[in-house]
Amino acid sequence: MTDTPLAIGIDFGGTTIKIGVLFRSNLIDSAPPIATQDFDGPDSLIEAMARVIHELRERHPGIAAIGVGMPGFVDFENGIVHNLTNVRGWVEIPLKKRLFEITQLPTVVENDANCMAYAEWKRGAGRGLKHLIAITMGTGVGGGLIVNGQMVRGARYGAGEIGQTSIDYQGRIGAYGNRGALEDYVGNNEIAADARNAYEAQGIYKNISDCSPAALATAATNGDPIAMQVWDDVARKLATTVMNGCWLLNPEAIVIGGGVAKAGDLLFAPLQKHLFAQLSGPFKDHLSILPARFGSEAGMVGAATLALEEAGHVI
Repeated sequence: MTDTPLAIGIDFGGTTIKIGVLFRSNLIDSAPPIATQDFDGPDSLIEAMARVIHELRERHPGIAAIGVGMPGFVDFENGIVHNLTNVRGWVEIPLKKRLFEITQLPTVVENDANCMAYAEWKRGAGRGLKHLIAITMGTGVGGGLIVNGQMVRGARYGAGEIGQTSIDYQGRIGAYGNRGALEDYVGNNEIAADARNAYEAQGIYKNISDCSPAALATAATNGDPIAMQVWDDVARKLATTVMNGCWLLNPEAIVIGGGVAKAGDLLFAPLQKHLFAQLSGPFKDHLSILPARFGSEAGMVGAATLALEEAGHVI
């Protein structure tokens, strides 16, 4: 097939589910978000998703596939969601099978960070590259790996969990017993807590809401030295993980998205400085550190693109 058809992209979050219709990377229609906590389990929530899909298909008969990005451990080949930490009852749910039975459309279920990476590789900042690491930074830290022009998923489809890699073998104990996980230092809440402590050490007392990444970006832009130092610290921590990824995979680019990346040069400039200081020529020559093209729509774009390709459509 040569013409790119429409696809449904679903971004399944911990609190809401966003469902939209995409033509290539363009979101041409969407439904009101579904609140996950309004449902008592997977069955009723899947039924709600199916109703929205049906409504969108009535408005757009050319929809050819469905892609779903999930924030948990997903068996990509079989489309099984092994677990979700923030949504009740989602354990070993065969979502791909369930949606296909209801819609009769080819369906793909993938980890949401992989969907972001796929969107940036196929449609965004990393388009045309064969080797890249994508990182999304928000409440948590996720990632995806493109190596030799292919997404790397690993033996059990768990590869790319950059947020769980360690920056300190004696560091904070993470959710899985792993010490020093990056996510436990540069997630939204962790950045805010560390910033508040930094202010208090200087006799300045702030509410935690005034130490969010967005607030810190504004403060640093206005010359606040503590906020500027916080961003440098975040960049140093992130550089440790990115450095390890570069030595291991020798990528062409690092693509960074998510809410924390909205800080722009406050993050990217010190990140490049700290990263390049720890790499030799073949690993930093021609290495680009790029802001992601897609924002909150990245999951839908990646899921829809992946679904069409898996269904055999030329992208």
